Amino acid sequence: MNHPSFRPFPRVTHAVFRRRVNRFLIECEQDGSVLTAYLPNPGRLWELLLPESIVYLTDNRNVPGRSTRHTAVAVERDGRPVMLHTHYANNVVKHLIDTDSLPGLPGARILRSEVSSGGSRFDFLLRFQDEPFYLEVKACTLFQHGIALFPDAVTARGTRHLRHLADLSRNGGRGGIVFLVNTPDARYFIPDYHTDLTFARTLLAVKKDILVSAVGIEWTEDLTLGPAVTDVAIPWPVIESEVHDGGCYILILHLPRDETIIVGGLGTLTFTRGYYCYAGSAVRHLSRRIERHLRKRKKFFWHIDYLRDRADSCIALPLRTRHTSEHDLARGIGKIGGRPVPAFGSSDCTCRSHLFAMRGNPIHDRRFISLMLDFRIAAFRGEVHRFTAQSS
Repeated sequence: MNHPSFRPFPRVTHAVFRRRVNRFLIECEQDGSVLTAYLPNPGRLWELLLPESIVYLTDNRNVPGRSTRHTAVAVERDGRPVMLHTHYANNVVKHLIDTDSLPGLPGARILRSEVSSGGSRFDFLLRFQDEPFYLEVKACTLFQHGIALFPDAVTARGTRHLRHLADLSRNGGRGGIVFLVNTPDARYFIPDYHTDLTFARTLLAVKKDILVSAVGIEWTEDLTLGPAVTDVAIPWPVIESEVHDGGCYILILHLPRDETIIVGGLGTLTFTRGYYCYAGSAVRHLSRRIERHLRKRKKFFWHIDYLRDRADSCIALPLRTRHTSEHDLARGIGKIGGRPVPAFGSSDCTCRSHLFAMRGNPIHDRRFISLMLDFRIAAFRGEVHRFTAQSS
């Protein structure tokens, strides 16, 4: 499906990403100078905001009330810009509706924007098939190997929107959600049940009550919306089979100082300050296991409990799958440069270790991010291919 051209920013410049200062500010380098730019996207964006990535900036000199001179509106991935400015997802959908180019909603027209109903504020109130229709838009910036995922962080607001849209539908109204996927290469869309199990389960529960659509788009180098708009498939039977609370996980821990720790049966171990990755598993109740690891106050049982007690931060990355083991994760971390701590967490298996010292924060390491995405998507890709073959 094609549409007339749409270019939201008349002029953009490029800079090199250095670091994220906070949720709404980044630091980047342009022409040898370091500058701070406003980031209109509070998402995690770990897969996009990596060191040396190219960011696209607009000038704020004529924007009233803006404290920074620049705004980061996009970032380059795999040679293509990905839109970061969350408000412009709505502008894109408005453009597609106005030009009758949005898959799933032919002939719809916009009545109002930012409409409140049922305790939620929805992006649009449409007229569709001669009836009012509430529409919520979510920008999807997470994708790998032809599969797009949303969200990239837990979204209680997104879950609430789904429930309220379903309530509207069950009480005689109509509504839906559009996931705007910022790549033309996505063949399938899935709710990222690894990251937010509640959102995924809620989407499954309401899919018969509301319209659920995923739409692929492409941005050109000057941030003009490409002409092609694709209807991205959502393989519901595969999603239903895969969404469960079991699998494995990686913990990323930070030690602020060198530590000598007595670790259960391993005895006294010396840990240098820095980052550590630990691979673990829970066949059932994975969320509960991760919640335990994130707490400091508990009875020590596993090797990792002793190290967690001294760490000043701990991030958990779940992998909800029946197809990957903690041993696979440990081998993967070792291959990208993790230095094993001998026998740690691996007393009941043949792995050299399940704990690895890292050179820096792995969240900022392109290889680590790619590894996690590959693990999260690999099993799903196999199930999609099997389902497609059986259905054809």
